[in-house]
Amino acid sequence: MSEHPVITKFRYELLKRGPYGIKQIGQFFRQIDDNKSRTLTFDEFAKGILDHNIKITADEANELFRLFDRNQSGQIDYEEFLIKIRPPLNQFRVSLIMKAFQRMDRTGNGVVTIEDLKGVYKVNKHPRYLSGEMTEAQIFREFLDSFDASSHKDGQVTFEEFLDYYAGVSASIDTDIYFDCMMRQSWKI
Repeated sequence: MSEHPVITKFRYELLKRGPYGIKQIGQFFRQIDDNKSRTLTFDEFAKGILDHNIKITADEANELFRLFDRNQSGQIDYEEFLIKIRPPLNQFRVSLIMKAFQRMDRTGNGVVTIEDLKGVYKVNKHPRYLSGEMTEAQIFREFLDSFDASSHKDGQVTFEEFLDYYAGVSASIDTDIYFDCMMRQSWKI
């Protein structure tokens, strides 16, 4: 099934701004979400597009909003929206992400926990550990929570959450070679 052209155009307009185009509009959406509902009305959505000078027409903005407002509630979940406008991951990148996840998931149960990290992630040189500001467990928890995009952070990371995190990172990396280098250096794979 092919992607709707207005989604492709919107993504292109954001990616023309460089590696942080999608991230910047995401930050803006979070800022204008005063009630922290993680949703946007059409007016908020249109304001984001206008304020960021994204080159799509009013009709295209309406169509884009309609595509993501599947239940016709008049609101869209902006995190889901941002995930959907990221460029799709190719199999090469997915396989690197899987290798990194498997490196962390020492028990092999498909979920990374603090226990899994103990043999993989060293905190003994972390500045906040050295200063006594944080314990090893707190640093591990903060690390795991960085992969959890939901508001309910549970201290566990599934492959889906890990993949979603790296899909966001991948959107800002043009070449597979650079992505490969970054993943191998970060995760020692």
